[in-house]
Amino acid sequence: MTRFEALVEVQLRPGIADPQGATIEKALPALGFDTISAVRSGKAFRLTVEAADEEAARTQVDELCRRFLTNPVIEDSIVTVSAP
Repeated sequence: MTRFEALVEVQLRPGIADPQGATIEKALPALGFDTISAVRSGKAFRLTVEAADEEAARTQVDELCRRFLTNPVIEDSIVTVSAP
């Protein structure tokens, strides 16, 4: 077994309202960030996976996302797996 580092980025699907992102975006001009727009919030998870190879590690993390880390109705996930 080999250890792999995984990063899971969870974001709302396009078309799903993002009130947290909208609130942040509205506050930016007052802080001097007038050139930033289209803010979307999300969450990230970093984890270590023991697996036979990178493909097996990705399969485990994809299943974790599907069953636990995301709400598949409104969220998408981007998984990055690499050897440490």
